[in-house]
Amino acid sequence: MQPIKGKPAFMRKKTIRDIDWQGKRALVRVDFNVPMDSSGHITDDARIRATLPTVEFLRAHGASLALMSHLGRPSGGPDPRYSLQPAAEWLGQLLNADVQFPGVLTGQQVESAVADLGPGEALLLENTRFDPGEMKNDPGLSAALARLGDVFVNDAFGSAHRAHASTTGVAAHLPSVAGLLMEKELAFLGEALETPARPFVAILGGAKVSDKIAVIEKLLKKVDAILIGGGMANTFLAAAGYRMGASLVETDALDTAQALLGMGAGIIQLPVDLTAADSFAADAAHRSVSVEEIPVGWMALDIGVATVAHFSNRLAGARAVLWNGPMGVFEFPIFAQGTVAIAEILAGLSNATTIIGGGDSAAAVHQAGLAERMTHVSTGGGASLEFLEGKVLPGVAALDNKSG
Repeated sequence: MQPIKGKPAFMRKKTIRDIDWQGKRALVRVDFNVPMDSSGHITDDARIRATLPTVEFLRAHGASLALMSHLGRPSGGPDPRYSLQPAAEWLGQLLNADVQFPGVLTGQQVESAVADLGPGEALLLENTRFDPGEMKNDPGLSAALARLGDVFVNDAFGSAHRAHASTTGVAAHLPSVAGLLMEKELAFLGEALETPARPFVAILGGAKVSDKIAVIEKLLKKVDAILIGGGMANTFLAAAGYRMGASLVETDALDTAQALLGMGAGIIQLPVDLTAADSFAADAAHRSVSVEEIPVGWMALDIGVATVAHFSNRLAGARAVLWNGPMGVFEFPIFAQGTVAIAEILAGLSNATTIIGGGDSAAAVHQAGLAERMTHVSTGGGASLEFLEGKVLPGVAALDNKSG
């Protein structure tokens, strides 16, 4: 994808293509925050694979690489459950090359290991969040990390909304550029906001309206239709006057939802039927009901077949689609049918740019085996939302601008 005409601020950033890497040390922030099972085996390597183009580019152009990432939410210091050693081993298999793992984040041991790397060689530092200074953007930690590179590369879009030592702090000490994944994320999401092909349809799901008020307000000025599902649809339906039984409804967001329905009249499309259940459980008794007929004490856990058909009609002929948030409780297979159906519809849109906005949406298309049939699957859930809201992402703002 070519940069957007007019080059908004987020597209004026230098990238790894602007650096002569021969003999230089690249300090690369990646997003290896991947799910692992109880035995430490990686269960979804999509985020690791997504950064391979950047890693391979740097290796091919003569750089040595010190990679860094966080994993999970360790509390107060090192925790073997959150070690990045499995990620180092997995990356080595993908590259068919040795990826060293010194087992620490900073200090003389790591500095010596980085100094010993030859062109094209790589190591992965231990979890950045093992140091309490990471999330505090501690200047001391930032300086210590900066000693490991000649140029800082941020390829972790999924962490770009965090002003941490490894995402923004090091940029104060080194020339700082975007990796290829970061560039790709900004191009696709940026085009969706700046110059979308039309008709442009947004699909929004997930649990809460309150999480996406700013996104809806922004998109109402950009899109031809917004299709709403998931738990947040319950609040909109309640605001529209439907009795929602025991469904999740944000009562303190009802006025906001009502106002958005007024602003988005003709644009916001709500479910016309739902899959309702008698409890929040994978094996709950369930049945399809219209939005007027939710039984007392039952709760909506997915969109229904008629809604899938309604949304499919609104998606027919779309040239650009942005999807953020599942249509139901897709963790439970029986209530994942609406989400999978929407993913299948998008996979069949041969003339549309389909952008999946990270988080649960990305997990859903991967689980459905349809990720390869989407134009772009973002690696950033929270970062995607904040970008779509129009917020400045600290990890992007910290990168160097191109001249001119």
